[in-house]
Amino acid sequence: MKKVFALVLTLAMALSLAACGAASKPAASASGSAAASGSAAASGYKVAMVCDSSISDGGWGAACYNAMVDAAADLGWETAYSDSVAQSDYASSITSYCDLGYNMIFLPGNQYSDATVQVAKDYPDICFAVLNGAEDLPTDNITSILPNADEIGYMAGALAGLMTKTNVLGFIGGMEIDTTKAKLAGYEAAAKAVNPDITVLSAYAGSFDDTAKGMELANGMLSKNADVFFGDASAVDSGARQAIDTANGDGEIGIYDIGQPADLLGQNPCVICSVVTDNAGMLKLAMQDAQAGSFGNKTIYGSFENGCLSVGAFNDELVSADIQSAYMDFIDQMAAGTFPG
Repeated sequence: MKKVFALVLTLAMALSLAACGAASKPAASASGSAAASGSAAASGYKVAMVCDSSISDGGWGAACYNAMVDAAADLGWETAYSDSVAQSDYASSITSYCDLGYNMIFLPGNQYSDATVQVAKDYPDICFAVLNGAEDLPTDNITSILPNADEIGYMAGALAGLMTKTNVLGFIGGMEIDTTKAKLAGYEAAAKAVNPDITVLSAYAGSFDDTAKGMELANGMLSKNADVFFGDASAVDSGARQAIDTANGDGEIGIYDIGQPADLLGQNPCVICSVVTDNAGMLKLAMQDAQAGSFGNKTIYGSFENGCLSVGAFNDELVSADIQSAYMDFIDQMAAGTFPG
């Protein structure tokens, strides 16, 4: 396990925090409005992320870390993180931050749920926010943060259906979890609504950090003429994009990738657009609940409605103005609930 902190926390500091009770309980701020604005009233709060991928993976790990930092900056919270954490170390890593007096532990994925439940029952005064957590996960001190997986899949599928020339699309998932399966279902449904001749090839890597597996799966789909890809697998997606870029070579780019959850335009030549999830916005809502003393027993959803899902920038050289216009018309239909998929 690799632990990285913004500042080195000495034993003396930890003891000092424990002795004075600083940040050990997510109590309401003396001034709710001041806390919400990120003033000094909230500066005693701290949030830490435990992540099994790297914060420099150019994908899920990086996006979730940046979301935490952005939300914390808005509210005046301190941050820390542990990345590349093995599954066997989830619980001990979470516990270490609880013992250091962090108000909130941010877990960026459903795969941390069991470890979170295990630790949370021993630390009832600490808040645990699980991104992509199940709807039945929340307790008095656990909140699920759940982007609308159906909408994410629909957004990617509509663009893929418009862009494909071979009518063969690729989807690579990390683990076969409910949110990833929902994204795949939405991806296929929207693509076929746009283009009924679509075939979707899909596979699961069984991992979120196996870049080589992403390359292997993408190459398999490329051999079957897939020409637009979408993934839900963090570093595995990075490997897939490497395979796509290699297949495109130095000539004209004809095989594409749609990124998520951040705007990945420019990260790889094959990226044509991204489905952008505002994890910072959703996490900020959870942090404000912690400040107000109203945390827990609910799921915070991210959707078109609250502005936590949006379309990233287009690669104008690869996506024509006509396709961009048609796609944004479909997005408007999705937001209105009238998209035919």
